[in-house]
Amino acid sequence: MPRRRAPRILGTPMYVGIRTAIAALGAGDLAGAVHTAQLLGEKFALAPFNRKRLSRGIENLAVAFPGWPEEKRRAYTIRSYQHLFTLAVEMSYTPRLMSEDTWSDHVRIGNLGQAVRCLLSERPCVMVTGHCGNWELLGYTIALLGFPVRALYRPLDLPPLDRWARRTRARRGLIMLDKFGAMRELPEVMVRAEPVGFVADQNGGDRGLFVPFFNRLASTYKSVGLLAQQHDAPILCGQARRLVWDRDGAEENVADPLADGGLGFQAWNGEPFRYRIDVIDIITPEQYKAQPDPLFYITARYRRAIEQMVRRAPEQNLWMHRFWKSRPRHERLGKPFPPALLHKIRELPWITEGDVERILEWSRRDALTAGKAKHRREPGELAEDRIDTEAGLQA
Repeated sequence: MPRRRAPRILGTPMYVGIRTAIAALGAGDLAGAVHTAQLLGEKFALAPFNRKRLSRGIENLAVAFPGWPEEKRRAYTIRSYQHLFTLAVEMSYTPRLMSEDTWSDHVRIGNLGQAVRCLLSERPCVMVTGHCGNWELLGYTIALLGFPVRALYRPLDLPPLDRWARRTRARRGLIMLDKFGAMRELPEVMVRAEPVGFVADQNGGDRGLFVPFFNRLASTYKSVGLLAQQHDAPILCGQARRLVWDRDGAEENVADPLADGGLGFQAWNGEPFRYRIDVIDIITPEQYKAQPDPLFYITARYRRAIEQMVRRAPEQNLWMHRFWKSRPRHERLGKPFPPALLHKIRELPWITEGDVERILEWSRRDALTAGKAKHRREPGELAEDRIDTEAGLQA
């Protein structure tokens, strides 16, 4: 079903209203704006109209962290909404706070040595992150460091606002590519050896590649691996993680030469808009070419890197997303787990037999759920559908 857009006549007034709100946020007190965003995020999470998404987040956390009690899973789902509302505030401040001279007041860089060598190698590279942390700030910072990034994104429904967002990001070197037409542009970008960024943790649909994600098969985009293989490119998996005082305070206040020049870290006491960027994994062409199925290996490994990002900051993941919505064909048809797929999973170097057992158990559960859904309708309804279909074919 196509997305509904606002009537064109309302475009300019809505754009002016949103820009005014963004300007008001950016001109005010950051700490106060973040506090308000967190209050609004909690209210939104607990609102009656959001009950279904809240329940989905709690269920998703049960998959990822089966040992967590429901009370903790509920609390982290609410924190996920607070994170989302905080992101909206931070994005309004980003163009003003993040410049070539001030970025180090807000972002600490982890060990990026090998990643920088990849970016300087004059070879194309693919960058991957998830909806965990601040994915926009990650590309924004890399562009400020002198590496212009082409990032795929979903265009905003309001065209004037979409143009403004693209224009403000482009000033710092972050070029946003419409994901619906990007595959025509990406080959030229790769030939120019410019980094291409994907936020690649969403459900990949029935045509995606099914790989383990928290020991449950998840449909994952093939495009990342295909693009890397076509251009012999490494895949850099990175994350911009918001620093949280009760977890990161001791770590980020230690004497560290990386903090020099970043006044925001030398005396940090929990102030907002402080991030740490880390490379979680780098998948080199030499590594994936040595595998019997390079595409499956790339896809499974970058999905594993996203899982590691989530484990580092579970409160900053968007748990309301439907990560496990699409199911593989064998589950939908109630057939046994394919031996070839099981063999590929077992060949992944990081997978243990315990992981395999949990993957098989989840696949069994999902097949049962799919079977129940298939037979949920009454026989009379199925017969009516069949008659309607036959009539349509005859017409």
